[in-house]
Amino acid sequence: MSRLAARALVCRRGPRTVLESIDVSFAADQVTAIIGPNGSGKTTLLRHLAGLDRAAGGDVALDGAPLGQLAAGVRARRIAYLPQGASVYWPLLGRDLVALGRLPHGADLGRPLSALDADAVERALRRVDGLAFADRTVDALSQGERARLLLARTLATEAEILVADEPVASLDPAYALDTMSVLRAEARCGACVVVSLHDLGLAARFADRVIVLAGGRVAADGPPDEALRPAIIDAAYGVGFRTVVLEGVTQPVAWSRRP
Repeated sequence: MSRLAARALVCRRGPRTVLESIDVSFAADQVTAIIGPNGSGKTTLLRHLAGLDRAAGGDVALDGAPLGQLAAGVRARRIAYLPQGASVYWPLLGRDLVALGRLPHGADLGRPLSALDADAVERALRRVDGLAFADRTVDALSQGERARLLLARTLATEAEILVADEPVASLDPAYALDTMSVLRAEARCGACVVVSLHDLGLAARFADRVIVLAGGRVAADGPPDEALRPAIIDAAYGVGFRTVVLEGVTQPVAWSRRP
């Protein structure tokens, strides 16, 4: 079972240290939510976990091997990355957009897909309930429908590790719930899912584990009911939180701005 780990990870942007001494690891069968205020380093951490950025110190390893030592094609097949605010700039058919997830497996989109690739695309579309608009151009779809197809593109890679940066940003509650349900289902099927979120309620409900980033460091790491305790997130966000319990899930609610 794959294990992704950041070891003493340091990232700098010019003179500013964005991440400092990050030691975290991720296992299969689990959804890990990365939370924290704007500027806390969530996107930077996810880009490093996907092997897209070079660290100033430490490293990220997959099954003990530094990501930098893996061939790009191997890394792309094993780690699928859904960036924040991903856009589509051409009027592709929805099905063709999802098929881009097969490129790491050698798919040639200038030719008909192989049976293996076509099956992977179909399964991904089914998992996001996207078959109804798979043969429409993406510029004719709603924001939520495009988001489903972008998630399906990530799933079509059939990677064992899914890294998603704010996949529910700007989505209405229905699409946000659908997206988190899909990611949770992937984890239950054996995937290692790492997702950054601003919605602490979704983190509490769907994550098996929550990592709180604050000031470029890990402020908490554990099950949601431990990592989302008011004392921890109050300090991280500079906001007074209260909690409510809904169907056994403790939900943090931002209540008052601290001076």
